[in-house]
Amino acid sequence: VGRRHLRSNNSWMHNVPALTGGTNRCTLQIHPDDAERLGVRDGQPVRVRGAGGEVTAPAEVTDGLRRGVVSLPHGWGHDRPGTRLRHAAADPGVNVNQLLDGSLLDPLSGNAVLNGVPVEIAPGAASEGVPGTASGPVT
Repeated sequence: VGRRHLRSNNSWMHNVPALTGGTNRCTLQIHPDDAERLGVRDGQPVRVRGAGGEVTAPAEVTDGLRRGVVSLPHGWGHDRPGTRLRHAAADPGVNVNQLLDGSLLDPLSGNAVLNGVPVEIAPGAASEGVPGTASGPVT
């Protein structure tokens, strides 16, 4: 599921130096039980794979969400070609839309489903500083 942060309700806020200090806000939140089962440790890179592609984001282990659910914020990915947010490009985060392939549609509106989509989670590759290769579905 998606989420927003007080200092980044809109992506243009990532380009305001006064609002970008502190901890990384573009993290993959994951429940402690799921993190343990998958071999994911707090702060380490995690691969998130959806029908449309894969991104890697730092894990934020928290009991603030249910088991079997992960949360990645939207409005990031400032390293994409054509992005004109110079300050934001220094801490680009990942673009959650890269996980989507556009095949899931809301039956009433016909709009693309952007939230609550199935993904697979795995610790980051050894080259990313995370040992192990365990993976499993988490939606």
